[in-house]
Amino acid sequence: MTHSIRPAVLADIPALTRIRLAVVENALSDPARITHAMYVDHVAGRGRSWVAEADGVIVGFSSADGTTGSIWALFVEPGREGHGYGKALLREAVGWLFALGHAHVRLTTGAGTRADRFYAAQGWRRDAGAGKDAAFTLARR
Repeated sequence: MTHSIRPAVLADIPALTRIRLAVVENALSDPARITHAMYVDHVAGRGRSWVAEADGVIVGFSSADGTTGSIWALFVEPGREGHGYGKALLREAVGWLFALGHAHVRLTTGAGTRADRFYAAQGWRRDAGAGKDAAFTLARR
């Protein structure tokens, strides 16, 4: 099996949407809340996105917001977790934000989820979240 990480392009948006809607944890209560225009903005506007491919099929993606210095999205297709895609995708997004000059990168995720544990295991500092969310910060070294 061949794995690769590459920058996302606009033609990847249907795959990003498919993966985002397929996740079990951090599922969208209202799928219409994330619009096509938001994906476009995070692929070719104020943000950048990356995709993980396995044998030419997109199995995960990350998106970073260059304006806010935050991770907008990091999702791996159900059943594809645990193969290092999330770590590699997160590395690309964080590297891009630090290269832009951000001193800290921030994100929120559902409290008590695999994602919550994932970010803590990657060395992110868990801050006080609001409601059902956990907030994390990573400082540039």
